[in-house]
Amino acid sequence: MLWSEVRKYASKNGYETLKMPDGYSWAKMDDPAISGVSKSISKLARDIYNNITNNDYVQHQAIFDQNRKIIIRPDTFTR
Repeated sequence: MLWSEVRKYASKNGYETLKMPDGYSWAKMDDPAISGVSKSISKLARDIYNNITNNDYVQHQAIFDQNRKIIIRPDTFTR
């Protein structure tokens, strides 16, 4: 994932991004109170996406982790 791609995605969705020495900051253009700091480009993209979707991805990950505990691995039945 490239910084230019994430910056373009953020701008297209109404967010400002800034590259800092220790990470990346982001803020919603029409409401600067909605903002955050991310340690990497991938986390920046994730954080902006989570804000756009009202944290649907976070809920998806929590459900996935719960279900992963009950999934039977195929190699469980091999001899």
